[in-house]
Amino acid sequence: MFDAIMKFFNSVDDVMYYPILIIVLAAAGLFFTFRTRFVQLRLFGTACKLIVEKPAGEQKVSSFQALMVSTASRVGTGNIVGVSTAICIGGPGACFWMWLMCVIGASSAFIESTLAQIFKRKGKDGNSYGGPAYYIEKVAKKGWLSMVFCVFLIATYAFGFNLLCSYNLQSSFEIYEFYNPTWSPAVIGAVAAIAVAICLFGGGKRIIGTTEKIVPFMGLGYVLASLIVIFTHAGNIPQTFSVIFQDAFNFPAIFGGLSGSCMVYGIKRGLYSNEAGVGSAPNASASADVTHPVKQGLVQTISVYIDTILLCTATALMCLTSGVEYNAEMSGAAYVQNAISTIFGGFGPIFITIAMVMFAFTTLIGNLYYVDNALIYLNKKKKPSKTFMNIFYIGCVAVIFLGALIPMDFAWTMADITMGGMTLINIPVCVALSGIAVRALRDFESQKKKRLNPHFVARDIGLDESELSFWK
Repeated sequence: MFDAIMKFFNSVDDVMYYPILIIVLAAAGLFFTFRTRFVQLRLFGTACKLIVEKPAGEQKVSSFQALMVSTASRVGTGNIVGVSTAICIGGPGACFWMWLMCVIGASSAFIESTLAQIFKRKGKDGNSYGGPAYYIEKVAKKGWLSMVFCVFLIATYAFGFNLLCSYNLQSSFEIYEFYNPTWSPAVIGAVAAIAVAICLFGGGKRIIGTTEKIVPFMGLGYVLASLIVIFTHAGNIPQTFSVIFQDAFNFPAIFGGLSGSCMVYGIKRGLYSNEAGVGSAPNASASADVTHPVKQGLVQTISVYIDTILLCTATALMCLTSGVEYNAEMSGAAYVQNAISTIFGGFGPIFITIAMVMFAFTTLIGNLYYVDNALIYLNKKKKPSKTFMNIFYIGCVAVIFLGALIPMDFAWTMADITMGGMTLINIPVCVALSGIAVRALRDFESQKKKRLNPHFVARDIGLDESELSFWK
């Protein structure tokens, strides 16, 4: 029975990513790239400067804070396990396709976050909130498409991603002698579920605060450890890039088994990791207090680069330069742990496990931030009752426990499908509304040429101010 279910979901996953999502993501990314005249590259320096710009109000959310929220969601177990899986199953050429989709996808991140800023709403406390659900209303006036998007978002972040995150976490313990496949996954899943439950039900503020402070240092430590491995095997770097590009352009092999090729796996794992165009980051982007929507759109392109160009590449090059053998059986944390152990010995796998625990915990909690926004939208833009939220959180905790018990294929497939559903709604809407974002970009650049600090007024680009909460 389970095999039949898996076969069905795998067939859905295969069709969704090839040909549908590959074409949609590539076409939309190129469309946004050319329409904005390569904004993600052309204004990279400006984007870096905007990160440190202070908000207008003392209690407001800065561009940097919104960037950190979205980056925290993007950075996680996918940067370690996702890259490993792509290489072990798809081949080293997956790295090239991740890089390519990152650069192209950064333009999608710019468009969606700029739109989120333009159509954000004002809360009772004066702060802003929003996301794709609110700019989708501009396309589907009655809100039905926004509601479908919210359902997919909940399915992705409360179910698909947390299911996968829990699996990835427990898989990092498989390398140790004490790991018993009969009972260890259940124990690890239970511990993760209990830790998240403590935070969700109000007793874990100290845990969350401590973790948020530790994770950035863990991320820097991970990159540093990766660089040590890479440069210790510096003689293998030219060969590594040669293998990546040879495999990436081995089109007979790619088209001979497309669903399992480096191209498809590179796009899948890249999208899972950086989430460009998925419609998640705009929820955080809408909370930033900026003088012009384009500012936050530019800042969000940096988050995509941090995730893929920095962290995913660190994992890929560490693994490939180490010379450790890779195959389908090694996919996951084991490949990364074996790679880092070539330099750090027995401490290497332990370091990866610690990083996985920290990244997984913040991802499990952070994913539910986006879910809360979707639930509020579905509840006629009002916060659901405490009873409902408690029942919902119990379900979320159960998903985390079950995630540690399920097979790898099922975890990845469900995350791919739910994420794909979000993307297939968000990207076409962004295409339909891209003219608004492009006009905002022109307005921003026009003011910059006059050496002004750009300030946005909706009517300057032909928008009806009555439809907006800000920018009047």
